[in-house]
Amino acid sequence: MLRIKPEIIEGIHKVKERRGLYRYLQSAIELEHSTIPPYLTAYYSLKPGLNDEVARLLRSVVIEEMLHMTIAANILISLGGRPAINHPDFVPDYPGPLPMGIGGDGFIVHIAPLSMPLIRDTFMVIEEPEQPIEVETLGGEAEDEAPTYRTIGEFYDALKQKLAELPPSDFGHVDRQVLSVFSPKETFPIVNARAANRAIDVIIRQGEGTSTDPIDPDGEPAHYYRFGEIYYGCRLVRRKEKGRWTWTYDGEPIAFVSDGVFPMRPDPTAEQFPPGTRGRLLSDNFTAGYSAMLNALHESFNGHPDRIQAALGLMMQLRFMAQTLMSTPLQRGQVATAGPVFKYTR
Repeated sequence: MLRIKPEIIEGIHKVKERRGLYRYLQSAIELEHSTIPPYLTAYYSLKPGLNDEVARLLRSVVIEEMLHMTIAANILISLGGRPAINHPDFVPDYPGPLPMGIGGDGFIVHIAPLSMPLIRDTFMVIEEPEQPIEVETLGGEAEDEAPTYRTIGEFYDALKQKLAELPPSDFGHVDRQVLSVFSPKETFPIVNARAANRAIDVIIRQGEGTSTDPIDPDGEPAHYYRFGEIYYGCRLVRRKEKGRWTWTYDGEPIAFVSDGVFPMRPDPTAEQFPPGTRGRLLSDNFTAGYSAMLNALHESFNGHPDRIQAALGLMMQLRFMAQTLMSTPLQRGQVATAGPVFKYTR
């Protein structure tokens, strides 16, 4: 499961007033965003018309990560903070670790086309719950938690505890919160600690599920189990065997066709193409479009919540730009193609 440096949890517990939580809520925003580029790349790498159900599952996770980022931003806004989105350090270096040392030593996230090893070794590691449900086809024993690390679940629990200590007068700024895009069950005004903690529960349930139920409140498997459906090629279902209810990946098949994935070279860079070439222009255009989306998100979370529609529109354009790159060979006659570069440029 994802591990986090213990000093971060300890730092949250030492916070004395609302402004002390700003840095940790900013870190939550950065963490939720950091999963979007690798998930988006896997989604973009699926050729149109093939692997439709896999594409739907990936897209649903991306949308919920956007929701989680929005929730963390709204909580920060409610306390009088200002989310910082449009700066180079907001975007992790790929390949590289996630924010806050998430994952422990040696956990590196790549920008890569969809593959089963990517799902198993990266996406399911990112989303692994603190207490995974026993699923028969997974097998094996749970890994012992390294004593020098804490879990991301503990990070959110620490935030909830500290938010619960704040007086109602610390919350407000509803007019600056982004509330118009997602369901009212998921994004609601953060007006007090109870609302803030209820919003954090949305993040936890959709990402991890609970220790007794892998299904989120909308009836979908939590992210970890959704990725499991892709990896095992079947829906997660609950069955009663020998008088005992169990969860197992043996429901309706979910087909994955490896030929339906663009042959993108992992961890692309703009420098793979000489300046002035078509490939370099396409790469630079994608990075500019991604940066424009971050600018729109920054404006949305800093007093102009209506700009969220522009940010979502720019995200939709990125798919076409990315798939154009993924159709562009790195060199004439090569099978390997280019891919999107996620960096912030003004």
